[in-house]
Amino acid sequence: MTIVDIARLAGVSTSTVSHVLNATRPVRDETRQRVEEAIRDTGYRRDSVARALRRSRTDSVGLILSDVTQPAFAEMIRGVEEEAAAAGLTLLLANSGEDPELETRALQVLAERKVDGLIIAPVARSRRAGLTALQQEGTPLVLLDRLGGISADQVGVENLTPMRDLVLHLVGHGHRRIALAAGDVAVSTVAERRQGYMDALAEAGLPVDPDLVLTGSGLAAETRGLALELFGRTEPPTAVVAVSTQAAIGVLEAAHRLGLQTPRDFAFATFDGFPNPDLFRPRITTVSQPAYEIGSTAMQLLLGRIEAGPAAGYRSIRLGPEITYRESCGCQDAP
Repeated sequence: MTIVDIARLAGVSTSTVSHVLNATRPVRDETRQRVEEAIRDTGYRRDSVARALRRSRTDSVGLILSDVTQPAFAEMIRGVEEEAAAAGLTLLLANSGEDPELETRALQVLAERKVDGLIIAPVARSRRAGLTALQQEGTPLVLLDRLGGISADQVGVENLTPMRDLVLHLVGHGHRRIALAAGDVAVSTVAERRQGYMDALAEAGLPVDPDLVLTGSGLAAETRGLALELFGRTEPPTAVVAVSTQAAIGVLEAAHRLGLQTPRDFAFATFDGFPNPDLFRPRITTVSQPAYEIGSTAMQLLLGRIEAGPAAGYRSIRLGPEITYRESCGCQDAP
């Protein structure tokens, strides 16, 4: 059954049937009813793929994240998805697992599916040439969370100032040996948070001790091993700041294994954090980014880019996080 058959049965032109199906032009109520009855009588179903090809649109967008299991990324997904659904778009999600090969493969698959646009949080060593090539082929692109590297619309969180403020807060509690569970500094967010840490030490007149900065993958297991060695030193840190949930897990697992407690044995704070933070004892001082709003904003940027085309200027948006001081850093009167 085709649109021609619908038109013949309803006694109208094929263009009128198209206007009813796609809502591209007002049609008189009586005519619309005849077309809708013909559709019901024939059991006609639109071929969405063919319709998309005719419109040069697939009504779908891609989202590639480096680790979908992270709480912040999960909230970003929700923000992207709800904004996409409101615009009548289907979201195709891919997890690159911090692997450049997987990211490249996901890009190829989404490009083959002719998505109308793409949002990506690049892996640490992303092959940016692939992203640039995708743009040159006409696919609108938005960078999420991990910014820089190419010219594109992008949205993320402020990293430098909140980390600086967090470290200076610990300095205000009398700490001078403050460690940073940093992870992979090839990740732009990690690099910015490490810089905020270093800026705070400089402002406080404290030297940067490279042995107090834990690098590596930033995953919980590796961070746990590094933190075990850190706490076992002759002069262990009196405070530790983690740059992510994974790094925080590693530090806290190491502390638990050694029988250490916060803030009795060391003060602790983290960027990002855990769901239901009030269930932790002591409650953890956390920099919380507005993850849902970041995802929602990314989708809004992508919709704007799809409509505006490549000629419009790129936008870079940074949303402010919120620092909540709790007992883990020594704030006994925390709300």
